Amino acid sequence: MSIRKVLNDLENSWERDDILLKIKNGYENEEITNEFLKKNEVQIKELNTLLKPDDIDLLNQVEQLLTCEAKLLNKINNLNLLRNNEKHQIINQNKTLTYKRVPNNRLSYFMINWSNRFMVIALLTISAIALTKQAWA
Repeated sequence: MSIRKVLNDLENSWERDDILLKIKNGYENEEITNEFLKKNEVQIKELNTLLKPDDIDLLNQVEQLLTCEAKLLNKINNLNLLRNNEKHQIINQNKTLTYKRVPNNRLSYFMINWSNRFMVIALLTISAIALTKQAWA
């Protein structure tokens, strides 16, 4: 059997969509790889017999490349998580500051909540009195 045929067989049995579905369903990485190794044991043994020393070096380099890419993805994901946490903290700090602005004594609390309403009612009353006086004059 040729190395190309073995690699094609292994690639066809490693369906990315199926792997992603297994990950979404809660399978661990170790479970997925062990299942793949068991299912393709014959092809993997055949591949090992066909690999030359140069191929093994290339395989190690590809492994290092994939490890580097995985670390990069992990760092990017962590940056996004940090950014989301920072936004949450800013929102929580703003809420805390808003709550701290509420005064402790009841008169101040009453004035803050009702002063605008009181002023509008007072202005409407004054306007109504002024218009009434003007109408009777």
